[in-house]
Amino acid sequence: MDDARRSDKATAVAAWEALFRAQVTVMRALNADFPGGEISFNEYDVCFNLSTQPGRRCRMRDLTGHLLLTQPSVSRLVERLASRGIVEKQPDPNDARGVVVALTAHGFDVYRSVAVQHARTIADQVGAGLDDDELRTLTELCTKLRVAAGGPDRDRRPRAVETVSA
Repeated sequence: MDDARRSDKATAVAAWEALFRAQVTVMRALNADFPGGEISFNEYDVCFNLSTQPGRRCRMRDLTGHLLLTQPSVSRLVERLASRGIVEKQPDPNDARGVVVALTAHGFDVYRSVAVQHARTIADQVGAGLDDDELRTLTELCTKLRVAAGGPDRDRRPRAVETVSA
């Protein structure tokens, strides 16, 4: 391996370590400060993802693809949310084998209430050491990295948080 390639690899590994450690540190702080009276951090993630979908609904399979949980864990999480009226499960009209998960009106109200508080914590944690230009650059770099790694290229900004916190 030539020196340039070894240097590129070392730079990529150092960047990954910095990104990973920053993510872990921020996630721990967000978890510790999460306003989890009505829903847990993982339940919030389900509600957030549903809130970004057309009609606040999507197939269970697609929802699982947006979360960092296994399919059985997502199924159990959705069952807990459904038992509390936060989401509802519906048969997929296009595929009898599929299930659509929809955020209920009550679920969206719960989500919005938590999102407003959670957005403040996110702003405090993520904005603590970065100015607005750096935050925009971070967003662009993370999006570019996600797309290059084969992730979805659609914009995943928390639109619902923006609308409820305004």
